Amino acid sequence: MKTLRLAMAQINPTVGDLGGNKDKIINYMVMAADLGADIVAFPEMCITGYPPEDLLLKPRFIRDNLNILQEIRKKTQGIAAIVGFVDMQDDIYNACAMLYNGGIVDVYHKVFLPNYGVFDEFRYFKAGTKLPVYDICNTLVGVNICEDIWYPDGPAHRQGLYGAELIININASPYTINKTSFRETMLCARASDNIMMLAYVNTVGGQDELVFDGNSLVIGPTGEVIVRGAQFAEALVVIDLDIEGVFLARLQDPRRRNRHQVPDNCDIKRVFVCDKRDSSKPPLQVVYHAPFMAACIQEEVYSALRLGISDYVNKNGFNSVLIGLSGGIDSSIVAMLAVDAIGKENVTGVFMPSPYTSEESRQDVRQLAANLDIKVIEIAITDIFAVYLKELGPFFEGRAVDATEENLQARIRGNILMAISNKFGALVLTTGNKSEMSVGYATLYGDMAGGFAVIKDVPKTLVYELCRWKNAASPQPIIPPRVLVKEPTAELRQSQKDTDSLPPYEQLDPILAAYIEKEMSYEEILNLGNDDKTTKGVLKMVDNSEYKRRQSPPGIKITARAFGKDRRFPITNGYRGY
Repeated sequence: MKTLRLAMAQINPTVGDLGGNKDKIINYMVMAADLGADIVAFPEMCITGYPPEDLLLKPRFIRDNLNILQEIRKKTQGIAAIVGFVDMQDDIYNACAMLYNGGIVDVYHKVFLPNYGVFDEFRYFKAGTKLPVYDICNTLVGVNICEDIWYPDGPAHRQGLYGAELIININASPYTINKTSFRETMLCARASDNIMMLAYVNTVGGQDELVFDGNSLVIGPTGEVIVRGAQFAEALVVIDLDIEGVFLARLQDPRRRNRHQVPDNCDIKRVFVCDKRDSSKPPLQVVYHAPFMAACIQEEVYSALRLGISDYVNKNGFNSVLIGLSGGIDSSIVAMLAVDAIGKENVTGVFMPSPYTSEESRQDVRQLAANLDIKVIEIAITDIFAVYLKELGPFFEGRAVDATEENLQARIRGNILMAISNKFGALVLTTGNKSEMSVGYATLYGDMAGGFAVIKDVPKTLVYELCRWKNAASPQPIIPPRVLVKEPTAELRQSQKDTDSLPPYEQLDPILAAYIEKEMSYEEILNLGNDDKTTKGVLKMVDNSEYKRRQSPPGIKITARAFGKDRRFPITNGYRGY
């Protein structure tokens, strides 16, 4: 039987850490060789990390990444390796190198460059034009990069017509809700339509606001998933591929014969890499088929947030985090995520009661801290607030008490958190959710002050879902039950409730999703059954809060349209569509 032993190295590189990424790549290459793999594939731009953004405008960075590739290729003794890097010729290219026995056999340049959402590859790269098919151990292998596989008539289709039995597609594909299922459906269709095996190798880890979910796949020629790598974790997935099965599937399926064949003068080339290796390989253990988290969206989102926190903290050299605890659900879930991500010993809560803080909030903070076993510092702001009011009194005389006094309390708390952060070097995690950030229900230099906004892209209703799921999945509830049922409040004035300023979140979140993520018009949102006054009020708050969002910390992207470089609106903007 004609087989090929493939290793997919689903690794977590760090952008710019060329030496650390090199060591990781070499370590995984050695592991793959020890397991008898014929070829090991690494993710897109694994040498530089993805996305390196304007590091690509530094010529020395490009040269350093090329030097690292030279060091890696020397370690490819007896195994072929596909390694993502940045190539430099007449321009720079998003590229991968085919390495074997200490040499660079060939280089492939990415053909389709994404330029939407968080992707900005036209800013940096030139598109490739050559499509190689590699002869590896008597198997024809087409290699392409990420976006290339999304086009039905793209590189994989042409490489398949040229004879490729296996396509290896290397990726840095970030996570968003529902993307894993959609992506898998597309990949299965691509394998089935071209009657080929398809190996999808994805990077894993957090990079600023992006989280890469791994979930590498091998798909058979009839569109069935053969193996799935873990989500949100590094893995070396090794599998013996039945290449003979591709030939048998093509014998029984006439579609490929009836397609237009590749002309002789096309830009496809066949490149010899290596002969069939000695068949005396170590026996391969049973391949672990990782569970598919998409069946439980709460588990998937929670895992993405946890990984986003751990990598942002660790890759940026922090040892601990601070969280302002209020007794509300948002600060509770951020604290819980932080403990799961970096350990309870590295998480400190700061409780800053004001004259309006309820006894229930005090109790809920204490209960949460006990459940998580974290340290809590209590610093009352009542006296500090009184000093502010006294000093500002002469300037405010004759003016009614309003949101100014409420925001003062939030800014005092932000000041305290940043002072502790400065003194002890701990990263402040902010606790605002997407619903609040959308409508500006947050205080600049107050509760928005901090270094990383964990749930910035998580709607309030989803925050509740995540907390209920986590409590149900735990031996004992972690979030105090009262936190899940009490009415949300900022407690910045007597008897304050969020609904004093906002529609109920069950009504608000669908309007926000329609306007922000689906770009629906005012009239279209009304047609969903929303009333005129509420809809117009929400849309006005979203548009008027752009200046606030522009000054907020980066946060983890989980939706199709997150605030930041995923959604770019002008602050000075006279257009209103309502």
